[in-house]
Amino acid sequence: MKTATSSLLYCNSLTQYQRMLTREVSIGDLKLGGNNPIRVQSMTTTDTMNTIATVEQSIRMIEAGCELVRITAPSINEAKNLQNIKNELHKRGHHTPIVADIHFTPNAAEVAARIVEKVRVNPGNFADKKKFETIEYTNAEYDAEIERIRTRFIPLVKICKEYGTAMRIGTNHGSLSDRIMSRYGDTPLGMVESALEFLRICEEENYKSIVLSMKSSNPQVMVQAYRLLIVKMKEEGMNYPLHLGVTEAGDGEDGRIKSAAGIGALLEDGIGDTIRVSLTEDPEFEIPVAKMLAKRYSNRANHQHIPEITNENLLAKANTELDPSENNHTYLFSSYPYPKRKTKEVGNIGGHNVPRVIADLSHLETIHYATLFPVGYNYSVELDKWNISDQACDFIYTGNNHFDFEIPGTLAYIVNYNYWLINEKDRCYPYFLWEEFVAAKKNIDK
Repeated sequence: MKTATSSLLYCNSLTQYQRMLTREVSIGDLKLGGNNPIRVQSMTTTDTMNTIATVEQSIRMIEAGCELVRITAPSINEAKNLQNIKNELHKRGHHTPIVADIHFTPNAAEVAARIVEKVRVNPGNFADKKKFETIEYTNAEYDAEIERIRTRFIPLVKICKEYGTAMRIGTNHGSLSDRIMSRYGDTPLGMVESALEFLRICEEENYKSIVLSMKSSNPQVMVQAYRLLIVKMKEEGMNYPLHLGVTEAGDGEDGRIKSAAGIGALLEDGIGDTIRVSLTEDPEFEIPVAKMLAKRYSNRANHQHIPEITNENLLAKANTELDPSENNHTYLFSSYPYPKRKTKEVGNIGGHNVPRVIADLSHLETIHYATLFPVGYNYSVELDKWNISDQACDFIYTGNNHFDFEIPGTLAYIVNYNYWLINEKDRCYPYFLWEEFVAAKKNIDK
């Protein structure tokens, strides 16, 4: 049987790591996309009008390894001050490309594009006002809206062409326009079409120094949107480089895990040419995380062999609308929908239940009331009552440990199999090693 292939696939291979080859874009002297390394970047948090503070924070980012420095320019004044920031950075010996972050002000973008190496525009608010309205458009009315956007956007495109300035068309899931929401809904497809509307205008003007992004604070939505974008670009003969990021990931361990889940899933597909890890911390702390994520893929192509998928039907159906109730395993290869795999319900696990959470307390010598506080269960001695938080776990794993108090009725616990044999109680379940499970099954079969 031949190896399966499909034009609908979002990456070169589902089993063998291959970097997706994209168009190379120059951002000043920095090359992005193509066969260039995955670039890392971050964004300043200072007031753009405070030149020295912005420069000094930029230098801390650069010294941490930042290859592009993004600076917000919400108005013309901030856009103009980018020149002072750039001059001061050059004066101090730093020539890292600057990206101007533009949202609501096309005029600011036009000023910034004459100064910095790259501008970022958000299609959701560059030429649209968001009033949270649902609007019914005829095709003619929608085409008229696209023409309005073209009129607003083309001056910036022409300036970028004239000055050799690159552009990121950066869709943000949280700021899709009323027009997009009315036609496509709050969906990955809406995110993709929002960017493609602007991208098609750029192509009509023969301007191709473009990077694209599909950011969301939800890693699942973000991954869906990037994969769908690639399929849509293939359909139109495009291969623009991609900027990856999870917006508002948070801080500490949570922010790093959330970013790694979204960005890492795409990098593993060979997708992504530059990344930004968005933490609610000083921007220089984002860089080591981004570098660590990117480093894994410097030699990822030599990973251990994974058997190829040889059933052509699996991939032929990969991106079609299948009925999730059919429990069709071809969904494993689908770019966009994430239906839950159909499983047999056991207790409160599987079937239509939400995923259950197990807290590991097996490392503790003793377990008492206070032990459960960090996992969402707070006991009031005065009221003789458990208070259960929204973040409470469903099970606790105690290993060979026991406790001599009544646990909340919503909680169950798991112990090692041999311990369970002599301490079997209500809402107590055994944890088997494989050898233990096989031996137990043989005894049951007898």
